[in-house]
Amino acid sequence: MTTTLTPPEPRVATPVSNSLTAGKLPNGAPWMILAASLLVSAGLFGVIALSGAEFNWVGTLVVAAIIYVVVITVLSRIVEGSRRSTDRFVTSLVTGAFLLAMIPLVSLTITVVTFGLARFDPEFFTYSMRSVTGEGGGALHAIVGTLLMTGTAALISIPIGLMTSIYLVEYGRGRLARGITFLVDVMTGIPSIVAGLFAYALFAIFWGPGTRTGIAGAVALAVLMIPVVVRSSEEMLRLVPNELREAAYALGVPKWLTIVKVVLPTSIAGITTGIMLSIARVIGETAPLLIAAGFTNSMNYDMTEGRMQSLPVFVYTQYANQGTPASAYLDRAWAAALTLILIVMALNLIARLVARFFAPKFGR
Repeated sequence: MTTTLTPPEPRVATPVSNSLTAGKLPNGAPWMILAASLLVSAGLFGVIALSGAEFNWVGTLVVAAIIYVVVITVLSRIVEGSRRSTDRFVTSLVTGAFLLAMIPLVSLTITVVTFGLARFDPEFFTYSMRSVTGEGGGALHAIVGTLLMTGTAALISIPIGLMTSIYLVEYGRGRLARGITFLVDVMTGIPSIVAGLFAYALFAIFWGPGTRTGIAGAVALAVLMIPVVVRSSEEMLRLVPNELREAAYALGVPKWLTIVKVVLPTSIAGITTGIMLSIARVIGETAPLLIAAGFTNSMNYDMTEGRMQSLPVFVYTQYANQGTPASAYLDRAWAAALTLILIVMALNLIARLVARFFAPKFGR
């Protein structure tokens, strides 16, 4: 019996979708389209300006952005297909949202630097406002007060917040842990002025009504810092893989030592960042310090005696109580605002250096 072998039928290639076989726009096409969109938009608003109206720069940028998104999406769909067209459309929206978010930040920075440099001189950092009316004087007392109260608040809130987060992640179970989490969530949303009223009422019990001291301001800031430290530290501790804990337990390491030697060093970078965010959150608070610490024009290094000035309150008082000439008071307010921004920037730089120095070095 003879068997006839039938050759296999040739396979027919499946057509690939247009989105995969389409071409690609040149690399410089988006920039050329953006430049053309700006020119078209500027031309439109330039024609309008010829009629006597002022040239609208904001409108020019907005219309140019709209033209760019429409043109790049349509051209990409024709040349590259629907998939890349959708990708370019979403990329344009995300980039536009980023630039839109940067506008107030850049504008704020330029404004503060421009007006703050007028009084950014040695006298501003070496003199207080004691017996000063009109021009002159400085904010040394406010800078010292800000550093003392914020530093004391950090010393109070960081250990409490970090230990609370360790308890919630490593030990907390049941109703107590749920109750602490609920209270932390509530504290996160309380208005800052409520923290100031709490600190004022607390110290009024012991020192009498009307008592305003630096330690009361520090306690008010600590009330605002604690929930931020707890939440940020808790999230960082939860990111530590359980395999690291189990490996330490398998070697017979106690739980407390595992937390100290394994969990905390692994998450130190994120914890430090969260602590710096909490400090930046409270260093610019005005209402709680105005109630709990008050304000003064003199130097005060004693946290437990007398009123203490801070930079946010200094900015508020200089703006609200303008004298003659008013420009001198406004210049001091802008210079204090610039100083506050520089302090926050310095703290963030220190946090990054600390996180890089203490972060675990794997693979070395």
